[in-house]
Amino acid sequence: MQNAYLRLERQTKHPLLKGLEEAPRIIHGVARIEIEPREKFGPAPLTLIPSYPDLPMEKVYPREPKTNIAQVFAWTPHGSNHGGRVVYFPWDIDRTFWEVLSVDHLKLLRNAVEWAANERPIVEVVGPGVLDVTIWRQRDSMTVHLVNLTNPMMMKGPIREIIPLGQQVVRLTLPHRAKPKKVHLFAAGRTVRFQQDQSRLAIAVPSIADHEIVAIDL
Repeated sequence: MQNAYLRLERQTKHPLLKGLEEAPRIIHGVARIEIEPREKFGPAPLTLIPSYPDLPMEKVYPREPKTNIAQVFAWTPHGSNHGGRVVYFPWDIDRTFWEVLSVDHLKLLRNAVEWAANERPIVEVVGPGVLDVTIWRQRDSMTVHLVNLTNPMMMKGPIREIIPLGQQVVRLTLPHRAKPKKVHLFAAGRTVRFQQDQSRLAIAVPSIADHEIVAIDL
């Protein structure tokens, strides 16, 4: 596709459009599949603005400013007792984001995952840089690994230099009826304070060089 766009149907007020409230349209992907849904869906939050010429300049304008061709399907299967959800994009949003790095596509992907999961993540990390986050739970403990990927070569194997990160705030949900006893930072070799709001725990990690391990004793 060339010069294809997505129209954001904000009147649907769908969570997939969170963070895109001021955008009437965003760029489409590189390729899409023409499909015909068998289930009944409500108004689609994303619709197609079909391709149009990119040259000459006087021909560069959309021929159809609005269609009813859905470009995302958000579905809750009938009879799902556990709140199961499905989000389907009939176009290559993942590949296009990898190649173009449009923040609009990132927001769509993030919103789709959050809506489909239908629950708050067990762990959330807020702070500068790029981290790989993994959580490990045992009977009497929880462990959060924070690996610092912030590097010009993060998409390759070699690391040219370690770029330390500033403070990271880790928030995680404790198991039912679990009570934290102590929080330890293994790499820093120190015990840190924490704040608890019911089952939610907040921990401030002052800095991370390459890897920090947050261990919570329960």
